[in-house]
Amino acid sequence: MTSRVVADVAVIGGGLVGTSLAYELVSAGAGTVLIDRHDPGRATDAGAGILSPETSQDPDPGTFAFGLAAARHYEELVARLTDDGAVDTGWSVTGSVLVAERPGDDAVMEEAVGLAMRRCPATVAELDPEDLAPRFPPLGPVRRALYNPAGRRVDGRALNHAIGRAATARGLQTIHAAVTGIDAGAREGVVRGVLTSEGAVTSAAVVVAGGAWSGQTAAMFGTRLPVSPLKGQIIHLLLPGTDSRGWCIVQPVLSFYLVPWPDGRVACGGTMEAAAGFDHRPTAEGVHQLLRECLRTAPGLAQASVAEIRVGSRPATPDGRPILGRLPGWSNALVATGHGAEGLLLGPYSARLVASSVLGDPYGAGASERATGSDVLAMCSPGRFAVERGDRHDPEGS
Repeated sequence: MTSRVVADVAVIGGGLVGTSLAYELVSAGAGTVLIDRHDPGRATDAGAGILSPETSQDPDPGTFAFGLAAARHYEELVARLTDDGAVDTGWSVTGSVLVAERPGDDAVMEEAVGLAMRRCPATVAELDPEDLAPRFPPLGPVRRALYNPAGRRVDGRALNHAIGRAATARGLQTIHAAVTGIDAGAREGVVRGVLTSEGAVTSAAVVVAGGAWSGQTAAMFGTRLPVSPLKGQIIHLLLPGTDSRGWCIVQPVLSFYLVPWPDGRVACGGTMEAAAGFDHRPTAEGVHQLLRECLRTAPGLAQASVAEIRVGSRPATPDGRPILGRLPGWSNALVATGHGAEGLLLGPYSARLVASSVLGDPYGAGASERATGSDVLAMCSPGRFAVERGDRHDPEGS
């Protein structure tokens, strides 16, 4: 890039949240530039993609409503992408089953079943453990099972690619570069654009959607965001020649999940390593944990081959909630990050809400969506954290 690029909005970060943001913006007619340095180990590329808010064990009603709205948003998003010519979005409804395997699981399972039955009595139902074999043949004995026929899965890589292609067809410009600073001009709290390793971008608004790396970019605005990397290792096993299209997701209440894919592949994950930092190496300890628990839950996978090990950095926050909305002290700088292990579920809907904020309609069109969106943005506001404004990192001056 040799000249200054001018756009309505600059989005920083090309993971699922950033790409979804860019798609929402260009779909609404906003000239948008996506700046992506494609960091290795981003969560979008490594996540397993379970979308089953109906069986969430989080007791918070706001978080539950957020998850349900996010799952519903997928149906609209996939339909829009299909209309835009997407062949493979990586999304499908497979059903999921929450299981208790050992006596020590019973108390947790009882609470989880009660919570799900109160929330979604018309959707979830308990199954006789003997009836699970057709739904996931490799599964071992279980003590109790709760089935969610609405359980969905999504391939983050495939979805991100589909959204990116659709956004590009609608006019999105992507710059493969690192952001090196911001252009804040002379007016306090107003950003005029960003500086990148490939040149300058002038824009009327900037959105930081850099996943686990978002704190580094927010620091350029003099803002400290408490986003830290939560390392996750996921192992993919392969049963060649196996038709696994009808298999459902398996979620042990106190162990690692199992996500089947149509080609005989099963993903098992994921570890939660808060102290690892940006270490994207598969480790012997992590792989050992995954295989030990996977084969205990599903001994029928013992002869599967190890196809791949994925490692990603989830963007974690101290209270487990995303950070969505305007950066304190800035009129036209926003952030969308901090989804932790729920990025593939919550990310596209979060992007919809933040994009609407940029465009001046922060909650969406319908009354119900407005109410839910208002609640989500309130509980995920950046202002809930004690942020600081300091010297901006602006190497080329303003």
